[in-house]
Amino acid sequence: MAKMRTVDAAVAILEKEGATEAFGLPGAAINPFYSAMRAHGGIRHTLARHVEGASHMADGYSRAADGNIGICIGTSGPAGTDMITGLYAAQADSIPMLCITGQAPVAKLHKEDFQAVDIESIAKPLTKFAMTILEPGQVPGAFQKAFQLMRSGRPGPVLLDLPIDVQMAEIEFDIDAYEPLPIEKPKASRKQLEKALDLLTAAKHPLIVAGGGIINAGASAQLVELAEILNVPVIPTLMGWGAIPDDHQLMAGMVGLQTSHRYGNETFLQSDFVIGIGNRWANRHTGGLDTYTAGRKFVHIDIEPTQIGRVFSPDLGIASDAGAALDGLLELARERQAAKTLPDYSGWVAECQERKGSLHRKTNFDNVPIKPQRVYQEMNKAFGRDTTYVSTIGLSQIAGAQMLHVFGARKWINAGQAGPLGWTAPAALGVVRGTPDATVVALSGDYDFQFMIEELAVGAQFNLPYIHVVVNNSYLGLIRQSQRGFNMEQNVSLAFENINSPETNGYGVDHIKVAEGLGVKAIRVEDPNDLPAAFDKAKALMGEFKVPVVVEVILEKITNISMGVEINAVNEFEELAETAADAPTAILTKA
Repeated sequence: MAKMRTVDAAVAILEKEGATEAFGLPGAAINPFYSAMRAHGGIRHTLARHVEGASHMADGYSRAADGNIGICIGTSGPAGTDMITGLYAAQADSIPMLCITGQAPVAKLHKEDFQAVDIESIAKPLTKFAMTILEPGQVPGAFQKAFQLMRSGRPGPVLLDLPIDVQMAEIEFDIDAYEPLPIEKPKASRKQLEKALDLLTAAKHPLIVAGGGIINAGASAQLVELAEILNVPVIPTLMGWGAIPDDHQLMAGMVGLQTSHRYGNETFLQSDFVIGIGNRWANRHTGGLDTYTAGRKFVHIDIEPTQIGRVFSPDLGIASDAGAALDGLLELARERQAAKTLPDYSGWVAECQERKGSLHRKTNFDNVPIKPQRVYQEMNKAFGRDTTYVSTIGLSQIAGAQMLHVFGARKWINAGQAGPLGWTAPAALGVVRGTPDATVVALSGDYDFQFMIEELAVGAQFNLPYIHVVVNNSYLGLIRQSQRGFNMEQNVSLAFENINSPETNGYGVDHIKVAEGLGVKAIRVEDPNDLPAAFDKAKALMGEFKVPVVVEVILEKITNISMGVEINAVNEFEELAETAADAPTAILTKA
């Protein structure tokens, strides 16, 4: 056995567990850990400009590819509290992420020492495991447990807090004798899955709701194969978007109050059976439960047993990893296919395809200032099937989800449940770290963009290129729209006359100057016909300079985006596309 500092043991464990991408800010209370990373050399570190930004970078990295676990590192006190929003975003969407904080010496923890805070208690509600490690000998075991919990059951973040004297203490440790703990995931039995398939095949109009758990399990291919064997349409949730490509004939659209398709909601309302796999019946998906559940039976398969029945009681609940459940369902479906006992759902599929071909929102507007629908139309033209989109919240995200196209798992990276403003830019940088060869395109409104705009400098410093589309209406657009019910527009305008940038024409902040001052390239677009050239230029600048490129699009200030309080009562503010020219990038179907 070798004698070493606990931090040297911890860094060796990170490498053995396969977590080698870190984002953070050094400081006095975490400097021993940084010295261990420097001595080891196997952990790449990206210096953020804000610790919350570092947490979102780690989150984005974790979401970017199967098996990734991003690490966020910060000093004591405010660094830990800055991570809380990042922990919430990861916990809400079942994302594994490791946060490591420095801490005051053990003997000072009750003495209100400088920057000493009980971060363990603060972080516990937002993590699977939070621990201030008080004994040096516990460090290896705490890291071992942290990695097991992050990966077991419903994934999620953890936080480990290291007092500086614990970091400096020496212990006996042999990395060759260290082994990761087994990952625990429930698996559906054959009998459970037989009952689920019996319920499905007894229905006339069945649907599969595909949740983010399928993407977490790396089981998108199994989902598509199962849907094809059964010939049953699929409704992805916002977190499951991409599990089946948008142009697949069985992709029936998204359902919900905001991030939904008209044809998706209409198809859902015609269904009589739903099997949800790896989803959690989020309220923006379901709307009112009486409307959502009326006239249909439900099977719910989820990795977390207490998730089943949390929102409403299904006819059958099964605790299982989504991948294991899909493997089992595939085996049964193949058997029934061979025995020719599967129902023929071709008529139902044809109905769904007809709706998908006729219920598209219009996108082709030539207005100046630009209508947002036109932006997403041009993005569909400019960016290919392999594009990875990153977004968080606001009218930009809602309209983007209604009109953009996603063609694969982890091609839509979205803070779906927490929706923290400012998440998009740092998360996009983490996605670039996780998938350096991908084309990454972020989407923000102006307020989301301003929240953590300083993180653009990280992309410039470390050459992390991506395109950031900023749709600027100089409003808190989603809040303005929600205030319509109160007959007011209170504290939602971002507009002012910028005395230093009169060319902004009253829209306020000059995002071009700010972005360029942070070391990235930026383009402003005011005419919709200039969008294709702007996106081409952005791609060229990104390739030449290897930095983020901002494309700011000046929108009309007031646009109401389709949404409602029930899936059968979504308010549509624009007309339907009547011809192909009204929505030239709409996806109909693909045999």
